[in-house]
Amino acid sequence: MILGIKTPTPYQRPSGLVLGFHGCDREVGEKVLSGDVPHLAMSKNDYDWLGEGIYFWENDPQRAFEFATEAMKNTKITKGKIKEPFVIGAIIDLGVCLNFLERQALDELKMAHAFMKATFKPTAGKSFPTNGKDRGARNLDSAAITMVHSLRKSISSPQNPLPEYCTVKGAFWEGGELYPGAGFDAKNHIQIAVRKPEICIKGYFRPIL
Repeated sequence: MILGIKTPTPYQRPSGLVLGFHGCDREVGEKVLSGDVPHLAMSKNDYDWLGEGIYFWENDPQRAFEFATEAMKNTKITKGKIKEPFVIGAIIDLGVCLNFLERQALDELKMAHAFMKATFKPTAGKSFPTNGKDRGARNLDSAAITMVHSLRKSISSPQNPLPEYCTVKGAFWEGGELYPGAGFDAKNHIQIAVRKPEICIKGYFRPIL
């Protein structure tokens, strides 16, 4: 362990495959399904909730379709323009996963944030990142996650190998109470950001909606 960064445990390499669903424009999805393009495009926005990657809703094609429908009406939600909402499914091997449902991942993220805070040097026009209102834009979280990846890469050595994370996974609670007094929110979901699609994505498919 160096600077609080541990080598992956066997539990950071989940067994089995998971299904992910991506909401997009039909033209984009059809190009991937036909093989005209090998993979969906990586999201590389400063406000991405899980940092850089191809985003999927885990086991929830309905939520993916709702997102695509909402993005068609509100162009601020996604940079890509959606003319016809569409959902594409993916068979995903999580590989070495930075899973924020696990304690070790949370500890590593906290350490990365502390390092980022300690080494940050403000300049003209550049301030320390913050999350947006209601956490709709997560510039702070995205920057901290990016720092996790950067630190692992810089510290890794033949004597202390630290494999890069292939995927990032997190659970999110949003949408307000499902019903009065509920402990569940209306839009609870699990997201997966695939950083290494050539390794993790075993195939795409057309889901049944």
